[in-house]
Amino acid sequence: MTTMKALVFEAPKQAKVKEVPYPKPKAGEITIKVENVGICGTDIHIFEGEFISPYPIIPGHEFAGTVYEVGEGVSGFQVGERVSADPTLYCGECPFCLTKRTNQCANWGALGNTVNGSMAEFVAVPARNAVKLPDDMTFAEGAFIEPMACVVHAMNRLSLQVGDRVILFGAGAMGQQLVQALVQAGASELVVVDVSEKKLETAVARGATKGVLSRDIEQVLHAGEYPYGFDVVVDATGIPAVIEQAFNYMGPASKYLQFGVTATDSFVRLSPFQLYNKDWTLIGSMAINQTFLPAFHWLKEKRVEVASLISRQISLEEAADFFEQPKDPHWFKVQLKL
Repeated sequence: MTTMKALVFEAPKQAKVKEVPYPKPKAGEITIKVENVGICGTDIHIFEGEFISPYPIIPGHEFAGTVYEVGEGVSGFQVGERVSADPTLYCGECPFCLTKRTNQCANWGALGNTVNGSMAEFVAVPARNAVKLPDDMTFAEGAFIEPMACVVHAMNRLSLQVGDRVILFGAGAMGQQLVQALVQAGASELVVVDVSEKKLETAVARGATKGVLSRDIEQVLHAGEYPYGFDVVVDATGIPAVIEQAFNYMGPASKYLQFGVTATDSFVRLSPFQLYNKDWTLIGSMAINQTFLPAFHWLKEKRVEVASLISRQISLEEAADFFEQPKDPHWFKVQLKL
């Protein structure tokens, strides 16, 4: 085999399915025949030209499939085994890697972000990044290990205290995984805000204590009802206007977690006096930091449920049109099924 089909972002807002070279595995790598790929908000930012990615690039970093070819020096994997893989690429030698901050690696990269990814018939990955899927985990569920690994990293960064009162902005696919994680970690009150009634109903079914439509937030979450705000505020939208609004719900000694990905040139306003005076803690959470395996275990042991978050599956041939068209605000996860 010398070529394969792939979705290629040739430039911002230019997507095309085309024939590209087959990624033969190098030493230490395996090539995976892709079965399912999740479409992430980051992929949309890359399409729009709002991320750090070079062009042309094959997007896709949430995926599962079967081992198709094994590179030199690889042991422990055989052709035909069902797998998923951490898309993170790090050097292992810089000061950040050596202090367990691999997502801040001085030479950081990621499949589908800085190098070609998985929205293709095949993708080559370092064998050390791959995990074997149990028989009862579908490829569709296996493609959720990566986004759940982002959630696990965020939860590690947040260090939620049992009983913390939390407000979460954004109830999409990532928001729903955060809801489950926050419930498992011990949140008491968990208020979720979104524009979609359907998404809020799903969040409440998964353990949120209240769902609030964005348009009703000032009426429902007024100072008389919440005079001290919340202990924890989380943004999963990446929308600057929503982020600025979220700051209004931070109480004394509150923590703020920026989980949603914004455009690289986005800015928000924040009062430095309030940051000082109220003892606020601002936390960022970027991608994965050695959390792929813990996320795999969480899914494997069915501590979280993700299969019902798949709103739609599309073919590789439909992918270019998908990125170019408006997105349904009621959808959760859309996956490519190859």
